[in-house]
Amino acid sequence: MNAVWIDAETAAPTLARSLKIERETHKLEKRLCRLMGQAIVDFNMIEEGDKVMVCLSGGKDSYGMLDILLKMQARAPVHFDIVAVNLDQKQPGFPEHVLPAYLEELGIPFHIENQDTYSIVKDKIAPGKTMCSLCSRLRRGILYRVADELGATKIALGHHRDDLLQTFFLNMFFGGKLKGMPPKLVSDDGRHIVIRPLAYVPEKDLVRWAEHRAFPIIPCTLCGSQENLQRKQVAAMLREWEKKYPGRVESMFTALQNVVPSHLADGTRYDFKGLKASGVPDEEGDKAFDAEEFPAATLPGLQVIRV
Repeated sequence: MNAVWIDAETAAPTLARSLKIERETHKLEKRLCRLMGQAIVDFNMIEEGDKVMVCLSGGKDSYGMLDILLKMQARAPVHFDIVAVNLDQKQPGFPEHVLPAYLEELGIPFHIENQDTYSIVKDKIAPGKTMCSLCSRLRRGILYRVADELGATKIALGHHRDDLLQTFFLNMFFGGKLKGMPPKLVSDDGRHIVIRPLAYVPEKDLVRWAEHRAFPIIPCTLCGSQENLQRKQVAAMLREWEKKYPGRVESMFTALQNVVPSHLADGTRYDFKGLKASGVPDEEGDKAFDAEEFPAATLPGLQVIRV
């Protein structure tokens, strides 16, 4: 037998890199579980006996959501069931074998719903126009019906923290509303509870997790629709801010959970017309003649402009 000799000095850096990757991956998994668990607790997303319908598109986000939810299921203090659901909309070139094979290998209950919404959308939308809006409405109605048929008590969507922030800015810039994408809501038909367990998870962590887990990603460009240009612009803006001013995105997301209606201007959310002086000091009251002060750690990268 021939002996194989390995130079210890040569092997050491490789081993060190391998151990570092392993440590970082372990930290990433713990962070994903912690953030999802915190969102589930904060918004009471999943309760004892729930049947959670996990909407699986074949993208990194929904794969990551299912993967982490399965880990949470194994350690959760309450019992809940999971059923994965994919809507095959019959886009040309869609690899219909990928998701069933993946889910069969996982050994979890799943359902593939076959509905040719692609032909409907192509018939209704002019060439070159984005098909996302109509496609989304059709998909939503079908998934609500499937949830009823499967007896699902919660519908889980794979939107992450960055999606929530992007939606907030889209509504503000283009819709004239301070409105975001809530972690939990009642569906527009009033019959279902929709949850977003990834609400606290940054997209960059899902990218890394998808690479580590080697999910069989299905591209989202099969329909040939143009990207939502406005959302793309907002996403680029947030990435640029995060690059230049680390911490700003986290601060903005915290702001979504720390709303002060008395310091905005919506008369339907606060009774400005009926406001009277009470004579009682209020720490939360408006200090009208004082300059606002923001700690640098809270809003990094902002410059004070004197007017």
